[in-house]
Amino acid sequence: MTVFTEHTAETAPAAARRAIEEVQGRFGWLPTPVALMAGSPQLLAGFLTANAGFEQTDLTPLEREVVVLAVATTNECHVCVALHTGTLTRLGATPELIAALRSDAELPDPRLEALRLFTLAVLEHRGAVPDGELDDFLAAGYQPRHALDVVLGVGAYTISTFANRLTRAPLDAPLAAHAWTPAA
Repeated sequence: MTVFTEHTAETAPAAARRAIEEVQGRFGWLPTPVALMAGSPQLLAGFLTANAGFEQTDLTPLEREVVVLAVATTNECHVCVALHTGTLTRLGATPELIAALRSDAELPDPRLEALRLFTLAVLEHRGAVPDGELDDFLAAGYQPRHALDVVLGVGAYTISTFANRLTRAPLDAPLAAHAWTPAA
């Protein structure tokens, strides 16, 4: 049973219509999670604003996707894992890297692995990352600013993953090739 409405640009609350149109224009279709989030224009705006900020950080596009996949797999959001698997594929990520991210396994690149572990530490410790884990992150060549950028990514994708799970957002057909289910 769902109590959430899958909106269109025509049915969404007025405050969410512009955002829906922009997302639909960017994707060429309206992702169902966005259509569902539109039931709260403030939630949709908050996620899109946080995500836009995250995309402007000093983390590379590939590094940002490592953060997103760490959050998405931890929070078991099948939609985010599928969508961002597609993004990783478009970025030219290796199949080995993608498989490791999707299965929460050690990454083949030590620097990206340090980023993944730090992201998991931020989640696990709710931001109070122990000094040793922060030191490991910095020793991999990241700067203190990057630690804060990770927090922004964790925040943005916690919004998304929680909203997707709450609304029971289905996997859209364009994402079917990247379907994912959490390990048992």
